[in-house]
Amino acid sequence: MKGAGKPRAGAVRKAAHGNQVGTGGHGRKALEGKGPTPKAEDRAWHPAGKRKSAKERYAAAAGGAAGRRSDGIRAPGGGGRRATAHDDTEIVTGRNSVVEALRAHIPATTLYLAARIEMDDRVKEALRMATHRGIPILEVMRPELDRLAGEGGVHQGLALKVPPYSYAHPLELLETVRARRDVPLFVALDGITDPRNLGAILRSTGAFGGHGVIVPQRRSVGVNSAAWKTSAGAAARVPVAMAGNLTQTLTALKERGVFVLGLDGGGHVQLPGLSWADRPLVIVVGSEGKGLSRLVAERCDAIVSIPISAATESLNAGIAASVALYEITKLRAMLQES
Repeated sequence: MKGAGKPRAGAVRKAAHGNQVGTGGHGRKALEGKGPTPKAEDRAWHPAGKRKSAKERYAAAAGGAAGRRSDGIRAPGGGGRRATAHDDTEIVTGRNSVVEALRAHIPATTLYLAARIEMDDRVKEALRMATHRGIPILEVMRPELDRLAGEGGVHQGLALKVPPYSYAHPLELLETVRARRDVPLFVALDGITDPRNLGAILRSTGAFGGHGVIVPQRRSVGVNSAAWKTSAGAAARVPVAMAGNLTQTLTALKERGVFVLGLDGGGHVQLPGLSWADRPLVIVVGSEGKGLSRLVAERCDAIVSIPISAATESLNAGIAASVALYEITKLRAMLQES
């Protein structure tokens, strides 16, 4: 064709030098000499790197043998087994919860303090303990504390960043209690997913002399910031053990002389005057909607019911556990006096 091979008027054709578009040469020189991409855990900004850094700080604070309280029970902040589903740090909010966590020597990493906070004895104690232990104290505005506490969280101007909760082993917990020559009293949760119920049960367990709470690894609530808050600090004092399989754990406890009592409205044994009160016990609490699962109910030595008014269909799981713990503690006290 006539004029073929000649540039059009006004067109600019540059001579090809160096890398060409479409040849894969773009940026090749920029990549030379940088080496392989670092692993995710070696990148400080990556979530895996943050988790690695938190674990290293936790290990340094725990000091290897740390994590056992003076009474021999494994403290929530050290040792034990960690749930794989709870790898991120938690924010403990509320003045009572923060003070109790610091008293229990949880290896916290940061104490957050609201600007222009109204000082009271709890705030002063939290500041004193954090300063003594070298925990960084950050003064932040209340909107930032609101964000840390999460939707619906009440921080009262104080929050504490703590490492992931470290769970005890159920059988180790039993051995520890027996080593102190106490009569074991545990609460096991079956299908409870509301952290507020766990927090309330932890609080009642601590109030009525219980020795720990057992939670399943799957389909169950774990110790998170909401449970910490509801427990009003009891999560720092009452051990929580994690069972890989709740039915197998209950069977193992029975083989070691512990009686398993399930709470259910249709139980054939009444709670008042319970004849098993003086024996090693684990009280199993089911969810409000479904109650005890079939396999768990089959492992129970007895199904116990709490007498309530016919106008009330059922009790909240936390309330039911509280009533049962109170009655058992009362009966044990009466037997000791007689």
